[in-house]
Amino acid sequence: MTAPTKINFLDLIAPSFYGVHRDIGENAHTHYALCGGRGSCKSSFASLEIVRGIMADRNANACAIRKIGRNLRESVFGQLLWAIDKLGAGDLWDSRVSIPELVYKPTGQKIIFKGADEPRKFKSVKVSQGYIKYIWFEEADEFGGTEEFDVINQSLMRGNGDFVCLYTYNPPRSASNGINFEFSKPRPDRLLHRSDYRDVPEEWLGRAFIAEAEYLKKTDPRRYRNEYLGEITGTGAEVFLNVTLEPITDGQIADFDRTYRGIDWGYGADPFVYIGTALENSGRRLYIFEEFCRHGARFDEIADAIREFDPMNMPVTADSAEPRSNDELRARGLNIRAAKKGQGSVEYGIRRLCDLERIIIDPVRCPDAAREFTGYRLQSDGNGGFRSGYPDRDNHTIDAVRYALEERFSRRSVKFIDRRKLGL
Repeated sequence: MTAPTKINFLDLIAPSFYGVHRDIGENAHTHYALCGGRGSCKSSFASLEIVRGIMADRNANACAIRKIGRNLRESVFGQLLWAIDKLGAGDLWDSRVSIPELVYKPTGQKIIFKGADEPRKFKSVKVSQGYIKYIWFEEADEFGGTEEFDVINQSLMRGNGDFVCLYTYNPPRSASNGINFEFSKPRPDRLLHRSDYRDVPEEWLGRAFIAEAEYLKKTDPRRYRNEYLGEITGTGAEVFLNVTLEPITDGQIADFDRTYRGIDWGYGADPFVYIGTALENSGRRLYIFEEFCRHGARFDEIADAIREFDPMNMPVTADSAEPRSNDELRARGLNIRAAKKGQGSVEYGIRRLCDLERIIIDPVRCPDAAREFTGYRLQSDGNGGFRSGYPDRDNHTIDAVRYALEERFSRRSVKFIDRRKLGL
């Protein structure tokens, strides 16, 4: 065996990943969501980081994972062989295709390959030297969401070492897709990194790749933005194209000039929902920052939750279809108004929400609002178009927001969204 050639690692990775490489070296995070379009070099970076890390830390091993096991050899296995070659370490690694695994000869450290279609087998994964430091989910959008990641990580992350979990994926078009939605939530031990081919030296990609990207940019801009830039462009059925999921701090909430609160009644199959909102920037920007969403909630429980959110007992606009329920809350001292509603109020209220510059939802404070607003979409007519009207399902927080803003939303002006002009 010969020693690997001296190579500058930064010469092998795209400049957009320098910060991620430094972050991993500092053990600043455990989870790294590497989101990008075609040619962004996210998988190249992950494979290089794993191979380099194993050779630098004699206790480190890795597990590379695809959703379907039969896809391992032609994807992550070949990608890691490429990384070994780029690092000039081919003589130091033993490739065992039939198992499959890669073994670092000087120490016996391993890169193990597993398919998530057999999750029970992860419990039996063991290494003779050190621990599984690197866990790589390639094509992470194929998995069944973060619950599936959690089950696998719980099986592999044993001991007290520094773990590095890498998730490489091209984002699906819909913001409500499981991986887009979950990775948009702030988490202190996770870094979300976005990249695209424009961050990569052109000579790495070649003229043909650039030409294909530029052609799609001209002929199908929406598809280009999703496939090559890694943007979440939507499917065309989404109703709310102006939603942003981001933290809303206590300081921001304290500074809101005027807040609005709404209630949508439910008990069994449909949940009770209380929502707190604020309109800022001359009424162009909506913040959703308070949420109490519960099945089977009793009146005392509801009243206590609202008092905790709003000790000043500000007005709350509630669905007028439940007058007895509204009276129950009034009897408990809450300042409840009945929504006026009326013919066309649902469509009008939703269109006013669509017309806002931005709807900012804190996904930690308001997980159900985040899920419903990003997932609310028109129904297909079966012929490539959409049915008229807005669907009356999975919209409980949306209704509560409409009621909260009922008096603020004037019918004097409303800008209707022409989806055809937007190319939807």
